[in-house]
Amino acid sequence: MNPDDTATNVSGERLSFIEHKGQTIFVIDFSNCSAKEMILLMEQIRTIVARHAPGSMLTLADFNGAEIDKKVATRMKEVLTLDRPYVKRSAWVHAESVPHVFYENIKSFSQRDIPTFKTREEAMDWLVQPAGK
Repeated sequence: MNPDDTATNVSGERLSFIEHKGQTIFVIDFSNCSAKEMILLMEQIRTIVARHAPGSMLTLADFNGAEIDKKVATRMKEVLTLDRPYVKRSAWVHAESVPHVFYENIKSFSQRDIPTFKTREEAMDWLVQPAGK
């Protein structure tokens, strides 16, 4: 199996758009991903997000059991920075898998506010609420 096949197989299950209260959310399921899988997914995430209108996307990332090392954190910083113009709001669930020092560094580098939630439902409700709430 070549890396392209792996990326395709991984993304088909892990990157999806769902409707929640009439709004579309881009769900990124990093749950139980290896560091290598996360790197492959981040390339596809960057491409997908860049196809959308500036300031239009709501994104939800689930990190339950994800393997996050320094290389993953560095690539995540880069992708989040490149995606910033397209994303209206982002939320993370199960962020306890992300070492705190990486989380703070990612937020600082990408200049993005990324709140964390215990459940996907809480995160989705926050994502779709009107701005300022």
